[in-house]
Amino acid sequence: MSIETENLMIISCDSEILKSAIQGNEILSKKLGITIQDDWTEFGIGALKYSLDRLLENEQENGWWTYFPIHKSDNKLIGSGGYKGKPTTEGTVEIGYEIAPTYRNRGLATEMTMGLVENAFRNEKVKSVIAHTLGQENPSTKVLLKCGFKKIQEINDTDDGLIWKWELRRK
Repeated sequence: MSIETENLMIISCDSEILKSAIQGNEILSKKLGITIQDDWTEFGIGALKYSLDRLLENEQENGWWTYFPIHKSDNKLIGSGGYKGKPTTEGTVEIGYEIAPTYRNRGLATEMTMGLVENAFRNEKVKSVIAHTLGQENPSTKVLLKCGFKKIQEINDTDDGLIWKWELRRK
């Protein structure tokens, strides 16, 4: 399963793709038939292992965890993102995203975010998509505003300090 946007093929990672990613860029490159941007992830291997563990616990959550954005014209992995699990009983899913520094400021994070949002809303159970950012204006807050999200809450997190919660409701 994948999401196609103008510049990106956003691939849903199953357990096999995640295992390849955890083993390293060379193995992942061969598995997907792509090249890989050296600094493609700041989330790191820990996030991939977490997603893999969740999928191994429940394969029915496939499509609700990690996605890899492949830049179509370069055939290159340039980031990661996705959802933090299947929709809640209230119909909420949370998204996250990152784009490698070399590919930033080209609208690709916005494109990826819109692809993830549209994909989530294809599921009739999903009523809203949320995201969290650091509690200050930054590139992520700009992406969310461009995608129509509204800041709905400020949270004081013991580890990260001020966090802003964002939401986009189904129209």
